[in-house]
Amino acid sequence: MRDHGISQRRACRLVGVDPKTVRRERPPDCPEIRKEMQEIAGKRRRFGYRRIGVLLERKGMKMNHKKLYRLYREEGLSVKRRRGRKRARGTRSPMPEAAYPNARWSLDFLADSFGPSRKFRILAVIDDCSRENLCLIADTSISGARVARELDALVRIYGKPGCIVSDRAIGTPLVRETMARGTEFTSRAILRWADQNAIPWHYIDPGKPQQNAFIESFNGSMRDELLNEEIFDTLDDARRKLALWRYDYNTVRPHSSLGNKTPAEARRTLEQFEGSAPGALAKTETDGYQNQTRRLSS
Repeated sequence: MRDHGISQRRACRLVGVDPKTVRRERPPDCPEIRKEMQEIAGKRRRFGYRRIGVLLERKGMKMNHKKLYRLYREEGLSVKRRRGRKRARGTRSPMPEAAYPNARWSLDFLADSFGPSRKFRILAVIDDCSRENLCLIADTSISGARVARELDALVRIYGKPGCIVSDRAIGTPLVRETMARGTEFTSRAILRWADQNAIPWHYIDPGKPQQNAFIESFNGSMRDELLNEEIFDTLDDARRKLALWRYDYNTVRPHSSLGNKTPAEARRTLEQFEGSAPGALAKTETDGYQNQTRRLSS
């Protein structure tokens, strides 16, 4: 192009090449300003780009309003208008991709019944990258404090996640039974736990379960393969069957999204390249898996 003096678009058209294949992506400009904007938005969650710009000017980072607004939008820091009652908002930074094990965990509740229509709830936690089910906790009542204790146990085993994703209103619609919605994931105990452990907690938008697609897919598989197939006599019977199904799901059942590997195999393969999860006390091996299943399901 330099020798013949023609534009990149025309040169690509002459040789039959899509311009997108030859144009490299430029790295984000102004990385220092972007980092400072993220820090300000994390501390002052209701500040828009104008107020953030004022704080940046105080630190010697001056720019016109058009550039400020462009950087603000590219970083995904737009403040959403609050509607209705006060709710926990979660972190303001964009949700990271699940590119490696422990990059992102997803949480949700399911519900079923045992005995004479006695209802119970199931807390499900999965790793979005490896699709591994980290725990299935069944009980007649699961409070926010109980969820925090179970997360502490998972952090000791697998290490600290990069972020956690959940919805705000708990209690997914049921096929067999209905159950009241709760606020376990927005309780003071959960907010305190996330703050003390410095783990970003992302809440999906109301009415958009596709934003938490991995846990919704897992819920559908568990309900189709276990909850709709089994009748639970007691809570202990439900816990036993959940533990057996979890072991089969993680170590035997092939997953098409993982190239027909199991989640345990996928985690081991990824950890060979990325290294072990920081702070984890146990590796995901088949022999130790049964002990983890019994401990987390009790």
